[in-house]
Amino acid sequence: MNGAEVLDVGRDAIWLTLQLSAPILVVGLVVGVGIGLMQALTQIQEATLVFAPKIVAIFVTLLVCLPFMGALMNGFMHQIAARIAGM
Repeated sequence: MNGAEVLDVGRDAIWLTLQLSAPILVVGLVVGVGIGLMQALTQIQEATLVFAPKIVAIFVTLLVCLPFMGALMNGFMHQIAARIAGM
């Protein structure tokens, strides 16, 4: 493997990490901002109120996105295995 191939694998791994984490992070952000807005509008200043809905939303997102994430990781593994076999 030369330097360009190593950089390609590294770039693909970083892109895969972004694709795997984006749905979870976006849902966590949206739920957190929504609950923060609700707290600001109702003047409820409870710091722990955000955690339970955010955990439930992230868990549901994981259940929904798990097949997609598995397919992405499977494709990446096949790509890495093909590169190893091609050496």
